[in-house]
Amino acid sequence: ALGAISPGPSFLFVTRTSVALSRRDGIAAALGMGLGAAFLCALALIGLRAVIAQVEWVYIGFKVLGGAYLLTLAWRLWRGAAPSAGASPQKMQSERPRRGLARSFLLALATQLSNPKTVVVISGIFAALLPAHVPVWMLLAIPPIQFVIESSWYTFVAMVMSSPAPRSVYLRAQTWIDRAAGCVLGALGLRLILEGAKEAG
Repeated sequence: ALGAISPGPSFLFVTRTSVALSRRDGIAAALGMGLGAAFLCALALIGLRAVIAQVEWVYIGFKVLGGAYLLTLAWRLWRGAAPSAGASPQKMQSERPRRGLARSFLLALATQLSNPKTVVVISGIFAALLPAHVPVWMLLAIPPIQFVIESSWYTFVAMVMSSPAPRSVYLRAQTWIDRAAGCVLGALGLRLILEGAKEAG
């Protein structure tokens, strides 16, 4: 739960989706985050950390690809942040882009999977807290529990951020908020790529 609550690309994505699109899109994104976390949990349980430790290029590849994806998201946010001439908050709200719930879900899933450090963090928690021989019932129960934790938290974020007051603030300052979000995502993506290049060297 503490890992889910900590701010990062996932939080930023759900927040922006909720205020810029709709509450339903935000909830779809929350479910995508939950599924991504459950998938990473399952990978951690079957020993992905051991694979990463033995085959370093796999982890480096995760970092570079994840960083490239975040840079792509950052560019799309920055490019789409330019305001229309004479656009009012009411007009901007009525012209909000509609990309479909499935697209919001899939973009959120990709965002969650794009951060390879999540696997390492989850694996570290498991290594510290789980028994040496994990019973089958835990293997089956932990990924769904992680799904519930992550999707519940991000659903809460979506509900709060899609309420009228936050949305009104966003619509009034959309250009600068989107550009700030793009800068944050870009910095995170660049950091992953630079870390991968440093480790490869």
